[in-house]
Amino acid sequence: MGREALVREGPCDAYRGFILLITFLIYTCYHMSRKPISVVKSRLHRNCSGMIQPINDTHSLNDTTWCNWAPFDQSNYKELLGAVDNAFLVAYAVGMFISGIFGERLPLRYYLTAGMLLSGLFTSLLGLGYFWNIHALWYFVLIQICNGLVQTTGWPSVVTCVGNWFGKGKRGLIMGIWNSHTSVGNILGSLIAGIWVDEQWGLSFVVPGVITAIMGLITFFFFIEYPEDVGCSPPQHHGGLEENVDDAEDPGSGPHSNRENGLESAVTSSKEPSAQPAAISFFGALWIPGVVEFSLCLLFAKLVSYTFLYWLPLYIFNVVHFSAKESGDLSTLFDVGGIVGGILAGLISDYTNGRATTCCVMLILAAPMMFLYNYVGQSGISISIVMLLICGALVNGPYALITTAVSADLGTHKSLKGNAKALSTVTAIIDGTGSIGAALGPLLAGLISPTGWNNVFYMLITADILACLLLCRLVYKEILAWKASLSRDRGSSVALTHAR
Repeated sequence: MGREALVREGPCDAYRGFILLITFLIYTCYHMSRKPISVVKSRLHRNCSGMIQPINDTHSLNDTTWCNWAPFDQSNYKELLGAVDNAFLVAYAVGMFISGIFGERLPLRYYLTAGMLLSGLFTSLLGLGYFWNIHALWYFVLIQICNGLVQTTGWPSVVTCVGNWFGKGKRGLIMGIWNSHTSVGNILGSLIAGIWVDEQWGLSFVVPGVITAIMGLITFFFFIEYPEDVGCSPPQHHGGLEENVDDAEDPGSGPHSNRENGLESAVTSSKEPSAQPAAISFFGALWIPGVVEFSLCLLFAKLVSYTFLYWLPLYIFNVVHFSAKESGDLSTLFDVGGIVGGILAGLISDYTNGRATTCCVMLILAAPMMFLYNYVGQSGISISIVMLLICGALVNGPYALITTAVSADLGTHKSLKGNAKALSTVTAIIDGTGSIGAALGPLLAGLISPTGWNNVFYMLITADILACLLLCRLVYKEILAWKASLSRDRGSSVALTHAR
């Protein structure tokens, strides 16, 4: 019997590796298709005074906007570009709250396939605006709204799938490595967009769109939602952060004891002993301890991260005066730092059993680093590279940890009594709230940047501090858990000494 289990475990390990790979590639494509707009921005509005006007151009010789793409050739181009960004991000934020509910009730394979095919279509349509010579603002806004809605299919689905396959033991490290798909997608999107941005910028969107659609077809044929579908056993979800934290408090008087009991009764009463667990409601998911705090923290963390995502190339273009391609390439270093930050955050939080404390420390360090980058980061290419790497690690580390390991922890919280169907809804609530910040950040940057880039960085530092403050209660709980653990260890040591 033991030998049969061992033989069975070999293929299951291979399946787990395959699930990590395919979900990694899926979300890499999602992020790759979002990134080109930040690179193409600097091409849509440029300083035309130093450029040679084509002979067959219909603009007058005194026209200094002849090389720009209408309607972004106007003086308020930053506000217009911000509106295009915000169309996507607001639609994404609104759609995310609904997406998790659908994700729990529909087969993930079909849900992801449809989302990727439609995302590839709408990303390509943005680029086709160049070849079709479209200059109407409503076209770009409408396509971005549609793209934002269909892209909400991605995150709850891939996190749910990974949560279905992997237990809690090394979840922080595994998901820290796995979550590098966000930064890898941003890097690929920047590099692909940079190839055509100075010539036919439409291809900067069409190529990522086609790649995303192809990945959607691969998902349809090879995606596996549950370990049981291929004869593998489901993972163990409990033991770790939440349990240790709860043990540090009086079970009958803890701040969450009443709502945990209410949540447990709601979950258990919704199903018969032999029936499949019922999908948890939106408000039921909000009762899970830590969901509200981490959601609000992510709102401000994503505000900072997405402002860098959408405006960093233009900031480098305007401040350092690099070309559009060079600005896009240099901005990828922020995402390289994000890969390292996500892995470190996962590793440290696994070792310390303190997700909130890890996030809080990184957020505290990020604030002065952003201040320094704005003031000294552009004084030399070497300093700029180092500062971008460090800022990327400290800004994206907490963001990566909350959207992956923390979401999976809370979605499989012990109060749910094994009802893993809550995972998609919890993930959608956390990332949906974060996406509100993702929409606010680029919008505020577009409105504030005309007054000076310094003010944009002050806004980012303020958001970073607010994100840190929202975790104070959870950090305090983790400190109590560590104290309780140390007391138990000392007690065990004393008992062993007396026994000798």
